Amino acid sequence: MPFRSRARGVFEILVRENADMLTAYLRSSLDHTADVDDLFQETMLVAWRRIDDYDRDRPFGPWLRGIARHLVLAHYRKQGSAPQWCTPEVLDALDRRYEMFSHRSGDTFRDRLDALLTCLGKLSDRLRGVIEMIYARDMTYGEIAIATSEQESTIRKRAQRARALLHDCLFEETPR
Repeated sequence: MPFRSRARGVFEILVRENADMLTAYLRSSLDHTADVDDLFQETMLVAWRRIDDYDRDRPFGPWLRGIARHLVLAHYRKQGSAPQWCTPEVLDALDRRYEMFSHRSGDTFRDRLDALLTCLGKLSDRLRGVIEMIYARDMTYGEIAIATSEQESTIRKRAQRARALLHDCLFEETPR
């Protein structure tokens, strides 16, 4: 098998192993869900073009997220405005949180995602609904308040409560 063909096969395996985590990283880094697919594809293209720069002694996931981080910052620079929270420091902190997944034995990103889905199922309908509107439908607090005929402050508090319950549930569900 020619070298380039073997390299492509290895690249595809590494991408498959890290695709869910990269998608989650991009979703938590971008304001609009439509941009996630575009930057995912762009990250893959850059990674493929720069595969010779990849240090095989280091994990692949952080390398991919590093590429994605630069693309996210460039994306917001191109738009001329970034959300207030989108700074290199915040993206680095986000990357460190994702990196924690790879240091836990027997705990893959898919395992954590399954645990999150289990915990979501334990939330009340009202709390789960707010989380789904924020993260699955990409709605703002104001949009949710209008859709539910409730005060924006009520929605913010409900989201805060739901996140705290999810955190507690994940902490209990995750073996240490």
